[in-house]
Amino acid sequence: MKRILLLLILVSSYINAQNFKVADLKIQGNKKLKSSFIKKVSNVKPGVVLDSSIIEEDIRLLKRLPSIAHAYYQVFPAESPNEYNVFYNIEENFTIIPSANVYTTNDDEFAYRLGLYEFNLFGQNITFGGFYQKDIYDSYAFNLRAPFLFSRKLGLAINFQNLTTQEPVFFDNTTADYKYNNESIEVLGLYQIDFNNRIEAGLNFFTEDYEYKSGATNPNIPQALRVKKMLYKLIYEYNNLNYDYQYIEGFRSIFNFQYVHSTDDAQLPDFLIGWNDFQYFKRFGKRGNWANRLRLGIATNDETPFAPFAVDNNLNIRGVGNIIDRGTAAIVLNTEYRHTLYEKGWFALQGNAFIDAGSWRNPGGDLGDFGDSQNLRVYPGLGLRFIHKKIFNAIFRIDYGIGITPDSTQGLVFGIGQYF
Repeated sequence: MKRILLLLILVSSYINAQNFKVADLKIQGNKKLKSSFIKKVSNVKPGVVLDSSIIEEDIRLLKRLPSIAHAYYQVFPAESPNEYNVFYNIEENFTIIPSANVYTTNDDEFAYRLGLYEFNLFGQNITFGGFYQKDIYDSYAFNLRAPFLFSRKLGLAINFQNLTTQEPVFFDNTTADYKYNNESIEVLGLYQIDFNNRIEAGLNFFTEDYEYKSGATNPNIPQALRVKKMLYKLIYEYNNLNYDYQYIEGFRSIFNFQYVHSTDDAQLPDFLIGWNDFQYFKRFGKRGNWANRLRLGIATNDETPFAPFAVDNNLNIRGVGNIIDRGTAAIVLNTEYRHTLYEKGWFALQGNAFIDAGSWRNPGGDLGDFGDSQNLRVYPGLGLRFIHKKIFNAIFRIDYGIGITPDSTQGLVFGIGQYF
């Protein structure tokens, strides 16, 4: 009898809950971020059925935004019967953020990248900024990203860069140094399918310029090459990450596909490249966070010294050096355990122990190259993170990686933001 009575109570509560409505959505705590923007991207609206699962989905979305450090909600009865006011409480990030990456090249040259970005332009969660890079040569770029420009689902991104570096080119077991310039303009449409899924698609018009500087030569390898190209880009992301200040939990997958062809008379072959980053994060206790990234990539397997996948300090293997090798396919695993050593107020100090490992397919080679010991790199190491919890991406990182595979190097890697 008691079980039947309890069941009737639960059914009655469920039926009544269907009659509860949202009287109003109120925003508290925001200063720079516009309340109208928060209401535009939220699913909770006046008049909809009061549903905690929808509210919690909104809160997860808000905590992903660069302009928000933390968000939570409250529900209070309204004046009308069966109606409730929903309050979204916002803790904002400071969003005008400098960026910095400092490293040494293989020739022990000092290189750096300095930037400045606003992640909440006009209070609409629009990102705008750029960077200057000194890596032997001068480079610069400007970026605009407005994911909610037209609606909760539709946005736009525009990127311009003029990037010049000294690139090692590998062929016939020798190396040459080239001055490489890439000047590009890119326009992408951004579409949010649902809470977990989004796509980006667009065009990139760019000019590549290779100029021989020093090292080995080969009659089949041009010492000067300038070609105009068009790149078609498609990105699909599944994102089920949940953020709590510096802690992350969940799974994320990002697929990137590009089709490149030359638009002038260079008669270069068309080029396909695709890769997928799988990320998995797990909380351990109150202070621990296990972070993982697996990249699987493959491209058109031309026997070219200008292969697309690079082995590099700042991209995939900490401590390995600045572009020490290239390939037409890649398998890279980064795994690290992050532990908060000290936390008080806005500041947190985090330590991490990591292992970066990867292997590449040589240009024109086969998949058996992945098992070749000359292509395998394994670098364990330790690092520190100095975190400002109220400034978006204000994480100064320093890592030291030591190679344990044959003929390995070791070294420091500095930067802003988590490595992945």
